Amino acid sequence: MAALTIQTVAEAGLDPSYAAAASGGDTAKNEAGDTFLHVKNGDASAHTVTVTAQRTSQTVQGMGAMTKANVQVSVPASGERMIGPFAPLAFNDANNDIAITYSSVTSVTVAALKLPRVA
Repeated sequence: MAALTIQTVAEAGLDPSYAAAASGGDTAKNEAGDTFLHVKNGDASAHTVTVTAQRTSQTVQGMGAMTKANVQVSVPASGERMIGPFAPLAFNDANNDIAITYSSVTSVTVAALKLPRVA
């Protein structure tokens, strides 16, 4: 797995850098739950991006057992998708990373982004 560098969107603008999707998947920091992904698919076929839920069930007082599924987003041929943000309790591993996998990495690039905190 490759660790994606988080890029912060700024008031002055951001020209994001994109990495080739890794065949073994990628990770990205998600400490505050403000990470989102921009995935571009330059292939002639759609590809599915999956962000794995690390905690799939939680008992919530007054509501009982709640479940959380993996996020699965189909990125169409020659298309792109913004995916996220991701709730840390459900998606972060012990290192505050999210785990990202791809049905295929052919012509797929990804950028991990976050918005800055504003006062």
